[in-house]
This record gives sequence, structure tokens and C-alpha cells, in this order.
Amino acid sequence: MVISPENVLLVGAILLFLSVLVGKTGARFGVPALLLFLGVGMLAGSDGFGIHFDSAPMAQFIGTVALCIILFSGGMDTSYREIKPVLAPGVTLATLGVLMTTVITGFFIYSLADFLPGDFQLGLLESMLLAAVMSSTDSASVFSILRSKGISLKERLRPTLELESGSNDPMAYMLTLLLIQIIEIGSVDWGDAILLLVLQLVVGAAAGFALGYAIVWIINRIDVPNESLYPVLLLACVFFVFAFTNLLQGNGYLAVYIAGLVVGNRKLVHKRSLTTFFDGFTWLFQIVMFLTLGLLVNPSELPAVAGVSLLVALFMIVVSRPLSVFVSLLPFRKFTTRARVYISWVGLRGAVPIIFATYPLMSAEIPNARMIFNVVFFVTIVSLLVQGTTVSAMARWLGLIGKSEEKEIFNVALPDEIKSAMSEIELTAETLAGGNKLMNLSLPDNTLVVMVKRDTHYFVPKGHTQLEPGDRLLVISDNDEELRRSYESLGISRYTMRKNR
Repeated sequence: MVISPENVLLVGAILLFLSVLVGKTGARFGVPALLLFLGVGMLAGSDGFGIHFDSAPMAQFIGTVALCIILFSGGMDTSYREIKPVLAPGVTLATLGVLMTTVITGFFIYSLADFLPGDFQLGLLESMLLAAVMSSTDSASVFSILRSKGISLKERLRPTLELESGSNDPMAYMLTLLLIQIIEIGSVDWGDAILLLVLQLVVGAAAGFALGYAIVWIINRIDVPNESLYPVLLLACVFFVFAFTNLLQGNGYLAVYIAGLVVGNRKLVHKRSLTTFFDGFTWLFQIVMFLTLGLLVNPSELPAVAGVSLLVALFMIVVSRPLSVFVSLLPFRKFTTRARVYISWVGLRGAVPIIFATYPLMSAEIPNARMIFNVVFFVTIVSLLVQGTTVSAMARWLGLIGKSEEKEIFNVALPDEIKSAMSEIELTAETLAGGNKLMNLSLPDNTLVVMVKRDTHYFVPKGHTQLEPGDRLLVISDNDEELRRSYESLGISRYTMRKNR
């Protein structure tokens, strides 16, 4: 095929379309969509339909852009009230947990040196590099799978896992670059290395908070006449946070996640449209990123590393990840053993390790870089297949499934300036025992039922409107606590509360 703008767009459109289709099909069978996106990329690559792509720098650039968007969007969707109680264990898992996973897995890989295929031999430093590349859980995979499953987890497990996956990339990133530098130079000043590590984390966190508040101030005060330009402005701010933090010698990935956390938990004009834009944009770049990484790998090379990769994957799932989690969470007694086992299990590998595996590819001093990349790719596939498909089943088996969150029926949001709470309730026969008219419901003052959904019909009720079991009501009130008590007195157990942050 002749390379031209038209052909590139045609192939890109077909790949995106196929990715969406296989993602929908995979959801029916419990297969992670991200794994299927990888499969589409591999199928379209040089060993499949013949699209030749071998540019590690380009894949790394696409991955960096995608991670900025994914991490920022993940931060925006995370409630600070939810992660505050698990801040300490989440940060410990993101730092000490990553370091322990690297060391334990690295020594295991080094012990397998005699079993590596062909002439490949990994020294201790190369083994540690391979382990560091795979040491972090993948934010894209964790965010995508946990939210697409729609399950409610006990013991604050979901915010813990999302906080860990959103904030542990910097540690793995710095360990990867440090080990590459040691291999290239042959020596390292450990004092300077530790100082650089601390500096990256501190500057990254500080820049994330400062620039996050600056973004909120700019968005709320710039007063752009065209509302459609606000997502463009916010996107520019996201890339600025990453690049500017790197210029300050901080970690841009950490800064982007924290900036998203700040923005998502503050009052923001056009917040709903911004959130919707980033949700769609995040999925687009997840697909593009996984397609690109799928194109970069040569499937014909994977069988040669299948044996050792499978051993490493199983070791990480069964030994190094659980050991690092249990040790990291020793000071935090609130987590039960079942919760610790589940956190160990949801140590998903995904796009981030594959992106980090492109860094050795660009170094001439690491002769086994291609083998390292292939091992990381194979381990990622095993992780998504084994762990990604059993997220719900494992939670159910461990008895960690909480009360399911009610799905919102009314796609309505109030501006942040309005100090009111919206809720949706589902009526039952017991609820209507005192009368089946709206006026018979004992709701607090300053509370209004603005919409009723019955089957597929929506209508605005009046006081004498007759209600039926199964009706869904949209309620607005200025006192959410009093409204909750009113629901309890009416025997209403199925409801959702949405309060402006």
C-alpha cells in the first residue's frame, strides 16, 4: 500500500472501528477491552496484515501523550473524600511496593539466566531493569477494568487501587531510567541517585498541586465566549503541567495525576462538558496507545520468550506482588487479609510497562533490549488474561463485593454554583403504602420531585399524580441529610445521591 494521508486515515479509521467492535464483543465474555485493542494492533502489524511499524521513539511519544490524558482523567474522576482515608497505604504501595517488586522479581529473573532462549543472557542489572519496567500497575488497565465492571468493593479497595495505579508510574519510571543509566555508564553515585528520586517525587507532587489550582483559577476566570474551547484550554494545561514539571526536574506523570485530582475536586465552570470530553478522549488515546504497542511487537518473536515470560508472569502474580503488598501494608491494620489478597491480585500490567520497555530499545548499550521488550509484552498479555478477566470473580470469591451502586437514569447535572443535592429513587409497593399520590410522600420542605420515569416514558409530576411501584423519581433538595432520613422513614433503600462538590 502506498503511504499517503488518505491511506493512513483509512487504515486508522478501520483500526479504530475494529477496536470498538471487538471491545464491545469482549465485554460480553468478560475479556478486557484493552487486551483486545492490543490484539487488533498485533493482527494488523508486520506479522499480520503487513503494516510495518518499528519506531520505538514514536511509540514512546504516543504513549507519553496518552498517559498524560489517562492519568489526568483518572485524577479528575477520583473523589478526594474517597482517597483521603487511604492516602498513606496508597502512597506506600506506589513507592515501597514498586521498589520491592523490582528487587524480588529482578533476583528471580537473574536466577533464570540459564533458561533464557538462544544466546540471550541477562546480567543482574539487566534483570533488575526488566523487573523495574514491569514493577508498576497500569493506570489505564485498572481505571478501565474497575469502572467498566461497575462493581462496588468493600474496605475502600477501589480508591486504594486507583490511587496506587495512578501514582506508582513515577517510581517505576525513575527506576527504569536509573538502571539504564547505570548499565550505560557502568557506575552510579547512589547518594545522587536517591536525591534525584526524592527530588522527582517532591517536585512532581508540589508542581501538581500548584499547577492544578492554577488551572482551576484560569478556567474559572478566563471567560471564553465559545464554550467548546474550554476542553481545548484544559488539554493545553494538561500538556503544560507534564512538560513544565519535567523542566523543573520533577516527575511529570505524578504532577499530571495530582493536577487532575485537584481540578476534579474543585468548582469548575462547564465541569460536566469537560468531564465528558476527557472521558471520550481518554478512550480514544487508550485505543491508539494499545494499537500502537500492538503494531510495535512482532508476534513471531514471542514464542521464543514464551517459557521464561510465563514463569516471570506467574512469579509476579503469585509471589513478588503479594509479598510486596503484604509488607507494604503491615502498618495499616484496617485492611483484612482478604483485602490484601485482592489488592495483590489486581496488580494489573498493561500499556505502561510496554511503554517503559521502549526506553531500553533506544539505548545502544543494552544489547538484550528487544528481548526485554518481548518479555514485557508477553507478561502484560498474561496479566490481562489471568488477572484482568477475574477482577469481579476474585472479589466475589473473597466476599468483598459491597452494595451495588444504583445506575443513574436521569442524565442531569446542576451547576456548581447551585447548593443543592440531586437524588434518584425507585418506588416500591411498601413505599406507596401510605398513598399512591405524590402528595402522600413524606418528603422534607424545600424538596421537589421534578421528573418521573415510568417504563420508557418521562413526565413532570404534580401533587395529585398517581405513582406506581417501579417508578423512578428525580428529586432536588437543599438538605441532603434530611432527605436521606426521609428516604429511610419511607422504607426507600434504592436511591442515589449526587451532591455538588
